[in-house]
Amino acid sequence: MASANLRPGAGAAAAAPMPGADEPALHTTNRPLLTLGVMAATIMQILDSTIANVALPHMQASLGGTADTITWVLTSYIVASAVAIPITGWLADRIGSRNLFLISVVGFVSASMLCGLATSLPEMVGFRVLQGIAAAFMNPLSQTVMMDINKPSRQAGAMAVWGMGIMVGPVLGPVLGGYLTDNYDWRWVFYVNVPVGIACFAILWTLLPSRPIAHRSFDTFGFSLLAIAIASLQVMCDRGQSNDWFQSWEVTIEGLIALGAALMFGIHMATARAPMFDRELLRNRNLVTGLGFMVVVGVLMMATMALLPPMLQTLFGYPVLDTGILLMPRGIGIVISMYVAGQMVQRGHDTRLLIGTGLIIATWSLYDMTQWTLVMNTTPFIATGFIQGIGLGLIFIPLNITAFATLAPRYRTEAASLMNLCRNIGASIGISMVTALLSHNIQASHQELGAHITAYSYNPADPTMASVLGRSGETVFAMLNAEVNRQSAMIAYLDDFKLMMLLTAFAIPLVLLLRRPARPGAGAPQPHVAMD
Repeated sequence: MASANLRPGAGAAAAAPMPGADEPALHTTNRPLLTLGVMAATIMQILDSTIANVALPHMQASLGGTADTITWVLTSYIVASAVAIPITGWLADRIGSRNLFLISVVGFVSASMLCGLATSLPEMVGFRVLQGIAAAFMNPLSQTVMMDINKPSRQAGAMAVWGMGIMVGPVLGPVLGGYLTDNYDWRWVFYVNVPVGIACFAILWTLLPSRPIAHRSFDTFGFSLLAIAIASLQVMCDRGQSNDWFQSWEVTIEGLIALGAALMFGIHMATARAPMFDRELLRNRNLVTGLGFMVVVGVLMMATMALLPPMLQTLFGYPVLDTGILLMPRGIGIVISMYVAGQMVQRGHDTRLLIGTGLIIATWSLYDMTQWTLVMNTTPFIATGFIQGIGLGLIFIPLNITAFATLAPRYRTEAASLMNLCRNIGASIGISMVTALLSHNIQASHQELGAHITAYSYNPADPTMASVLGRSGETVFAMLNAEVNRQSAMIAYLDDFKLMMLLTAFAIPLVLLLRRPARPGAGAPQPHVAMD
């Protein structure tokens, strides 16, 4: 076996434990501090997926972009990250997981600094591509490290800690981004990563162990097909709304390319001698079912976060900071339920029951959101957000534990990259889906509501009255139109919540496909990767 490329003093791995022993796959000299460093990298990367959203108008003015082109600041990051995620496992085997993690942190921090220094939109987009590529490797590697350095009986708690960063990051991103933009400058949205990244690198350099280096061939053809499929899908999702979806040749071609490349990749995976992913991964029922669930989690988590901030700001008139505060109970619910779920899994509770309960709670919270009105106070936003966070936390941790329970440790990095890829794809599809439906239903509802406002149903709508009132009549019509717009938008948001409720409800039966994993540390054989 090739060297793991550990420097002296780094957290070296101990000899392999006996099969069935409740021992971690990798050992380190200071597990709590290493956990802090890994979580710093995770939260830093997750925050950057949403922290820049609120700063876009300021970037547009500073970088000379337009309303259409400035969105590439977000799209370039998402596409680059999605395309790079699938090669995480191969790179980790090729250069060592420790080296790849350190390179990713350095690349992410450097790209963040360059984004803050950008003077034009092309520069910003290029630097965001570099940042997205570096970020792509950090999530799968952090998840793998958290599982490797904790013994099986503690992996549920480790996944709870890791999941808190994954789930809470998107909630805190807009709040932190709004605060930095309002009180300092939009460039601090990127500069804030530098001190965190330096501290993270120091911890990882000192304590991070590595998996063994394995020189295996790279499936160039398979990766090319998958990269084309992912990039085309991401661009289609981003450009579809502004180009009227499949009424546009551009979006149609992007969709056909994504579909064709995905089909060819599937055939290649089934027939190639050395495919990009080990076919053993796709024979694992828990992992494949977990990938499907992760798409649902991506839709539920990111689509909701795409809908709520503009709704709270435009329809209810809350400022950016207040909007962030109203969304925070969702994050609090996630943290609480993840801790509880981790404890319950460690005590041997059936993970399938926890996942099913979480899906039911999430479905109920979305049903409650379909009952919202324009005359509410803040209580429904806080209560429903908290309940939805409880449901998401109960899904996420048991799902990750179940998906990885029957996999050998050597497959963890590839499996983690697939899980993160599916979550990203679910988020992209979900955001595009709810945005398109929102726009369509606003127009349809406006037409339907407007048809009921006539001279017979509402006197000020009588043209004769408007001419008598003069300028006041024009004001009346403007007020009527504004109120119809508000009501139409609210109806459209409720329709989106109903669609997400149905999608979550339809995912509940998938729980029956999962196999209950053996209780961690109960003496079941635990596969292990020995280090040199």
